[in-house]
Parts: sequence; C-alpha cells; structure tokens
Amino acid sequence: MSQAQYLKMLEKEIQRINKRIDLKILQGEAYFKEARDHKLLLKKVRYHTRKSFMNRFVDLFFRKDILKDNYA
Repeated sequence: MSQAQYLKMLEKEIQRINKRIDLKILQGEAYFKEARDHKLLLKKVRYHTRKSFMNRFVDLFFRKDILKDNYA
C-alpha cells in the first residue's frame, strides 16, 4: 500500500468516525471511544504528512511572496 493510499484510507476512516460521533451527539450518547479513535487517526495522518524542520525553514525562506514584499 502506497503512502497516498494509506492516507486516503485514514481519511475515509476519520469521516466514518465523524459520522458516528455526530449521530451519538444527536442521540445524547457518550462518544469518548470514538473521540479517542479519531484523535489517534489524526495523529497518524499528521505523522505521515509532516515536514522536517529544514524543509519548513527552506519553504519559508524561499517563498516568493516574502521576497516580493521585501523588494516592492
């Protein structure tokens, strides 16, 4: 399974859990188990989509709009 497929699967699972949480909220039921699962899935998505510090620094340093504002 590629990373893109894995992330898509995680997103689908998050959406499924969101629907379950919404239904439980409307019914006035507790949803702490679903909230925990949702939090863990979001953590997995963030882990697989994060950038290293150096990548974030380079992106920030070489953004065109920042350079354009300095010379305008």
